[in-house]
Amino acid sequence: MAVSVATKRWTLEELDSLPDDGNTYELIHGELFVTPAPTFNHETIAARLSAILTPYVQRHGLGLVYRPQAVIQLTDSQVEPDLQVRQPSSKPNSSWLEAPRPILVVEVLSPSTQRRDRTFKRKFYLELGIGEYWIVDPESQTIISVAPGRADVRHADQMTWQPAGATETLTFPVAPAFA
Repeated sequence: MAVSVATKRWTLEELDSLPDDGNTYELIHGELFVTPAPTFNHETIAARLSAILTPYVQRHGLGLVYRPQAVIQLTDSQVEPDLQVRQPSSKPNSSWLEAPRPILVVEVLSPSTQRRDRTFKRKFYLELGIGEYWIVDPESQTIISVAPGRADVRHADQMTWQPAGATETLTFPVAPAFA
């Protein structure tokens, strides 16, 4: 006999009341996810990717490269990607709920997040219409590019990205991100 178990649905207000204890707390459609603080290696990979993305994003007027503490927020969801590219809000003192949707989201896998990043967040970012989602895998030293309407692409040697509005493709070797 199957037993149905009710799962608590969290709110943004409850999320905001959680302690500032070094963990990252995220909601996806009311489901709470808790992640320990990232490792030094994790943040180093994110910093290297940010350094690669920032000049390209600036040159093409694509917005800004946001780092952790910048969130994507809906009425029942709030996630904190490792990196995201988005336009800043045109309104002063805007909330994350009013911020433009990112055109790129990047998550660096870790043992505690890889299942969530590959499944829950992948589905969530596609639902939101994010232009592209990169899953960065330190173990295999690859970047998987996920975009609506096409098969995922695994990049082991060279990464390319050309979002709408860019006149040239960003191309970079993958290995230095993991060096």
